[in-house]
Amino acid sequence: MANSTIVPLLFGILVCLQVSSAVSKLLVNVPAVMTLNGFQQGEGGGGPAACDGQYHSDEEFIVSLSSEWFDGGARCGRLINIQGPSNLHILATVVDECRDCDNEVGASAHIWRDFNLDPSVGEVSISFSDIFE
Repeated sequence: MANSTIVPLLFGILVCLQVSSAVSKLLVNVPAVMTLNGFQQGEGGGGPAACDGQYHSDEEFIVSLSSEWFDGGARCGRLINIQGPSNLHILATVVDECRDCDNEVGASAHIWRDFNLDPSVGEVSISFSDIFE
């Protein structure tokens, strides 16, 4: 009888540990700098996106993240919520890593336009959060 109680209890503890581990890695309201990033072939001298080896249209809601936040690809295909100037929010998909970048979110031209920002500004302060799916 004791063994039939211990197995479900151990299973429950294991599930709780996995969930708490996943939640502890979530990023919430992280201050960052948003820059303009080109995701199409031939833009900026970069190669295809690190997540899928593809080039993407600058008309998509997509971003690259600094290596620390990219987390070895753990955020590939995940949504983030970008809070830009004037408290506007935009959801974007992580498709690439920005190597040699610190605290940077490289955003597509489409995101800049939706924030009503002039890309020639170069960079703007934002914050972003993971979307828990």
